[in-house]
Amino acid sequence: MKKLFWLLPMILIAILAGCNNDKPTPDERLSQYIKLWNDQKFDEMYDYLSSDAKKSVSKEDYVSRYEKLYSDLEITDLDVSYKKLSDDQKDDNKKKESAEIPFTAKMNSMAGEISFDKDAKLVKEERDKEDNWYIDWDTTYIFADLGADDKVSLETVPAERGAIMDVHENPLAMNGIIYQVGLVPEQMENETTEVEKLAKLLDIKKETIEKALSADWVQPNLFVPIKKLATGDQAYLEKLFALPGVQKQDVAGRIYPYGEAAAHLIGYIGNITAEELEKQKGKGYTGSDVIGKRGLEQVYEEKLRGANGATISIKKSDGTSVTLADKEVKNGENIILTIDGDLQKKIYDEMDGEAGAAAAINPTTGETMALVSSPSYDPNKVVAGLTTSEQEDYNNNKLEPFTNRFKNTYAPGSVLKPIVAAAALTEGVITPEQERKITTKQWQKDKSWGNYYVTRVHTSSAPVNLADALLYSDNIYFAQTALDLGKDKYTTELKKFGFEEDFDFAYPITKATIGKLDSDILLADSGYGQGQVQTSVIQLATAYTPFVNGGNLIKPVLLQDDKKGTVWKEGVMSSSTANTISDDLQQVIDNPSGTARAGKISGMTLAGKTGTAELKAKQGEKGTENGWYVTYDKKDKDILIAMMIEGVQDKGGSSHVVKKVKNILED
Repeated sequence: MKKLFWLLPMILIAILAGCNNDKPTPDERLSQYIKLWNDQKFDEMYDYLSSDAKKSVSKEDYVSRYEKLYSDLEITDLDVSYKKLSDDQKDDNKKKESAEIPFTAKMNSMAGEISFDKDAKLVKEERDKEDNWYIDWDTTYIFADLGADDKVSLETVPAERGAIMDVHENPLAMNGIIYQVGLVPEQMENETTEVEKLAKLLDIKKETIEKALSADWVQPNLFVPIKKLATGDQAYLEKLFALPGVQKQDVAGRIYPYGEAAAHLIGYIGNITAEELEKQKGKGYTGSDVIGKRGLEQVYEEKLRGANGATISIKKSDGTSVTLADKEVKNGENIILTIDGDLQKKIYDEMDGEAGAAAAINPTTGETMALVSSPSYDPNKVVAGLTTSEQEDYNNNKLEPFTNRFKNTYAPGSVLKPIVAAAALTEGVITPEQERKITTKQWQKDKSWGNYYVTRVHTSSAPVNLADALLYSDNIYFAQTALDLGKDKYTTELKKFGFEEDFDFAYPITKATIGKLDSDILLADSGYGQGQVQTSVIQLATAYTPFVNGGNLIKPVLLQDDKKGTVWKEGVMSSSTANTISDDLQQVIDNPSGTARAGKISGMTLAGKTGTAELKAKQGEKGTENGWYVTYDKKDKDILIAMMIEGVQDKGGSSHVVKKVKNILED
């Protein structure tokens, strides 16, 4: 019993000693503070401040200042570390009421790296009857040179956006000057009347003008911006500036010289949204920046925008300044395309607002000379801001001018037949001379097809060989050929032309697909470009390049710096097969009975194929038709055009497209 009483004091002393050892040391407290700092938990950091520090800054100001600075300066990769104390230093600090521990802060900002060294001062204080260590914080913990009365300054130098140019270095997108139309309130004679007149001339709501004039910052003698104008004829501008108080300022803007003709290819820029700003966080964007919204402006945003210059400095209360970080401006790169701007416009104008798409390429080099979607929109108006009636016109246009058709895929119809013919010749399923005895307008494999028949346009009781089938575009011939190929061989051969494969191109293009071939009817229909086969106009144009290049599929290019004449897929057919089909396609134009006879041009050796893809829910119904035409110059081998026009069922079918392409080539 006596022994137990003797042990109790010893146990108590050990417990008290252990409790004393559990008290945080200065470096442990600093370590906790720094962890919160690295995690940017400023709200929790404030609790570690000494009493004197809290008197100098409220929690709200402390938190908001850190958050605002880190946000405005785009602080990332924050790394704060401290030099750990030795055991002797720790023991020495236990006897003191204060301690100093060196630390280093490093971070990246929109102007580059910022780093500084500092001694953290900690003081021992009693709170809630317990001693602990607290940070004797001041503004130098934000940045070492930042005094209590100093200000952090951010100066930016906007990068000049790169231009987009055609093959002749004519601008397709460029920086220029546009008008900012506005009002000076004190110069207005009758505000109500003039607001109504200006709203009518600018084609905007009068409430828009009234809201601008009622802004808090507006003064009688200040220019109040109302609307940007992309262009304006002199007569129109004179009407605007005849109104008292209406003035203009020249402002920097993005100009698209080819307007609607190249809109879907080039795209446009616009003010960055909050969502885009969040997505681009850490890339140097600010809320006042512009960003590519569509087309190549969006695809090549990073190259075109360059990098803004930035200087972060501390403006001292005595008028001097200390630079924290400095980054030189880097202007955006110019992008030169293989596009011929004049040809681009020529094709767009010829399409005359009809819904469709077109691609023109050099079949030997792969250079994309034009890439057109119709109808279109004016990017100059979009950048300046659409008026009320312009927005309504676009919204009410059933042909959907903002839909980019050259990137989308469609059923190719009969323009797929030369590719199916090449596949069948390659697989040995047919020979050029082999004839099929087709005597009826409609045909079905057997009674299992029920009421479903394949129908051909040209009717004859004469046997049909390959040349005849291409000349008259015989659906039955190619349906039978696809069935003879079979699902596996059909799929294998079409994949040689890039079907079911991502289309490697400088502009995102939807890949061509074969679809399901899980029935004989689907396989037969796929033989003449119906079924579920889908391709874009640019990929279809590419698929015709082996007929020009002895069987090699050429990779299309859009950027002038890209290597030209690169073979994408070698030997997709033999040179003999390529020549045979190419000769047959020449007859489709030269022969008076050919489906593309309207496309013949004196002095040119053209080969080509027409196609009509029917879009209907079921056989027997009258649906809409998309007309196709692909043609190339056999002699000079320097141009190949593929065009598709929607809704040609009442316009003469594919011949409507043939005439348009002929007009382009004749020009």
